[in-house]
Amino acid sequence: MMTIIKRQNSSLLYLEQVRQHLGRLPSIDPNTRTLLLFGFPNVGKSSFVNSITRANVEVQPYAFTTKSLYVGHTDYQYLRWQVIDTPGILDKPLEDRNTIEMQAITALAHLRACVICVLDITEQCGYSLKQQCELFNNIKPLFANKPIIIALNKIDTKRPEDLSAEEKAMLEETFKKDDNHLIIPMSTFTKEGVSEVQNTACDALLAHRIEQKMSGNKVDNIVNRLHVAQPKDGTRAPHIPEAVLAKRAGIKPVEVRKLEREMELELGDDYILDLKKHYDLPNPDDKYDDIPEIWEGHNIADFVDPDILNKLEDLEKEEAMLEEAGVYASEEEDLTEEQMEIREKAGLIRKEKAVIRHKHRLNKHRNRTPVSDRVIMKKQGIKRARSLSRVDPDTAMEIDAKMQTKKSKPGRDISGLRDAKQVKEVKRLKKRSQIKMNQFGRAGEADRHISAKLPKHLFSGKRGAGKTERR
Repeated sequence: MMTIIKRQNSSLLYLEQVRQHLGRLPSIDPNTRTLLLFGFPNVGKSSFVNSITRANVEVQPYAFTTKSLYVGHTDYQYLRWQVIDTPGILDKPLEDRNTIEMQAITALAHLRACVICVLDITEQCGYSLKQQCELFNNIKPLFANKPIIIALNKIDTKRPEDLSAEEKAMLEETFKKDDNHLIIPMSTFTKEGVSEVQNTACDALLAHRIEQKMSGNKVDNIVNRLHVAQPKDGTRAPHIPEAVLAKRAGIKPVEVRKLEREMELELGDDYILDLKKHYDLPNPDDKYDDIPEIWEGHNIADFVDPDILNKLEDLEKEEAMLEEAGVYASEEEDLTEEQMEIREKAGLIRKEKAVIRHKHRLNKHRNRTPVSDRVIMKKQGIKRARSLSRVDPDTAMEIDAKMQTKKSKPGRDISGLRDAKQVKEVKRLKKRSQIKMNQFGRAGEADRHISAKLPKHLFSGKRGAGKTERR
């Protein structure tokens, strides 16, 4: 059995390659509603598919970017549509076409779809408008009995009205009106006309599918089972009771109020928004009165005196008369020269005290620098040791006493002890009290423990002929 399979190795490898290739092909449903695009390379087919579907087809400024069929899906009239993007086709005989072009030819020949022929009227794709029309005429037999839409792309650069008379005549001759070829301009860059092309193509395909169903044999069997009742008179007008007609005649037509937006568009710059004209007040003349200003629940207008300016003027005149009469004049104190001098000195003293307080506050918060022993000895009148030989014995005794008092303080562990014997006893008692605490400081089950890394019972002796997985 294995020998037979090995002999068929090359055939099985080929079948595996075929399976992988079929897996890479797009999933195309031949029975669903389909829009099929074709045209020269770089005319805007992939951009159109990206605009109307959720597909993400690569778009580049060079030819043959699309090398296989790409399928996108869109919705129209609550129906799902598939849009197929085909590789670019060149105008040459069928036997000279490569594999990439044959994918587009096969799709045009075998899929029942609405064909959208995309033309580049700016000729930026590298092919003239005449070559594009010749390509359409050469492959026209492939999409017989299919609705065709002609999309003139890139109108953002060149409009159809800007075409020359020759080019317009060529388009009219190629796409005759008798063939029901609809010509729609669009731009995939500005999205102008894209939705119109999509809607027109979908409507054309729906109408074509209904026409095909009606022309089949199955329709006759269904129509024979249906009976549509028709009135005998021929015309059947709606019946409206006389009471309703009379009531309608008595109703006055309702006046439609013009909206503020309509008035703004009509007047333009002269329009001014007036919100007070719609106020519903008992007296219509009160609409444009000033709105009172309320402060803490009181109307400010109730506290305004209309004669306040006149009263203010009278008050100012009265004040001026009082000043002239000397009512507000103050009596100056008569001070002697001695009192004036005392007052000046008191002011200088207060000023000096303020300066001293300010300096004290600044020095209080400043970090104090350490003072050396030499400075302290100089302040206390103590000389250095090398100068003691020059001093008489009595003075030297006094200096030595002062130096003794300047020694550093004893440590905290011996402070308060009388002599060395007492210090030794204290240290012995301290060591003795530490013994009990050290006994409880042994390693316990919570401490980290590293067992023997090489257990003897697993690594001693010679290895036998049995299993050694346990080792």
